[in-house]
Amino acid sequence: MKIGIITHHSINNFGAFLQGWALQEKIKALFPQDEVYIVNYRMPKQDIINIGGFFRFYPGTETLKSWLHKISQPLIFAKTRKQYLHTTKRVRNAAGINALGLDCIVVGSDEVWNYLDPKSFSLVKYGGGLNCKRLVSYAPSTGKATGEDAPQEVRAAMQAFTALSARDKGAQTLCRNALGITPPLVCDPTFLTAFPAADTEKIRQLTQKPYVLFYYCNGIPRDLKKKLADNARAKGYEVLGAGEYDTLYSQMSVRLTAFEWVELFRRAEYVYTGTFHGVVFSILNRKNFRVYASIDSRVKKIAALLEQFGIGDRTLREPLPQEDESIDYDAVYRYVEDLRRQSSDYLLRAIRGEQTEGEENA
Repeated sequence: MKIGIITHHSINNFGAFLQGWALQEKIKALFPQDEVYIVNYRMPKQDIINIGGFFRFYPGTETLKSWLHKISQPLIFAKTRKQYLHTTKRVRNAAGINALGLDCIVVGSDEVWNYLDPKSFSLVKYGGGLNCKRLVSYAPSTGKATGEDAPQEVRAAMQAFTALSARDKGAQTLCRNALGITPPLVCDPTFLTAFPAADTEKIRQLTQKPYVLFYYCNGIPRDLKKKLADNARAKGYEVLGAGEYDTLYSQMSVRLTAFEWVELFRRAEYVYTGTFHGVVFSILNRKNFRVYASIDSRVKKIAALLEQFGIGDRTLREPLPQEDESIDYDAVYRYVEDLRRQSSDYLLRAIRGEQTEGEENA
């Protein structure tokens, strides 16, 4: 059997790469005798905007040296994709995907169903024009879209799916409105696959001393971030960024592979983040963390994840607590292990073409 995955694999983002790689590896483990590919379907506008973001210079927080390091990061992503992702030839439309002769196509994860994002919208991601025996959704997200106001063309395209799952309530709502079925919630693919250790010379250099880790707390007030950095140093910690740089940090931790990025989370003492996958990798490594998110879609995704996992609100606010409340990871992982089993079972049954659970609307 030939199995293809349609996801946002070409985005130069650590979470985007890791979720695509993790789903590829999980399907390979479930179907070791079959061929598993990442379908090399890309949105040129999305790629251009994504790469352009690396060339922005932020005076006061970046240096010329750090900026020069940052603009080379897309090359590292490209090299890592070439090494670790088993991609098909480049295809530009549904006809090109159909010509690959895939028996099953898995759509997801990430914001593949965010129909409000014009740079990434394509009916292909909703099944439009695809012709294969089995079309499966695995943990798609709608991002900032609610799922209630989807265009009719999206709803019509989704009729092609033979099995449905969702990563968030927006994707559940979309399926309910389009198809009359509320699919089960499954975990992000990063929970399904263990990530290799990255004990590289760069990582050993960066992690010689204990440290607090920041990952994209976009919009955080400068005085608050400085206060957090000063507090960390007062406790004997260095301050690092996960693939980003700020003059408040102790070292320049830029130009990382995705697995080196994971390693920074694995070895951190504490994490401050503003992204969905920043929270995910904090949970995967059982780290205490706080969230400062200023982008609406991220706020929504993070809040839903924390509610689902029973962690509760981890929003970073002032005044800062004297002693931060620790997360009861034993309780969290009782839920995580059940969700992993259910998610793996769904993926296995859906790709095989067996009946999957889904609550039909009355």
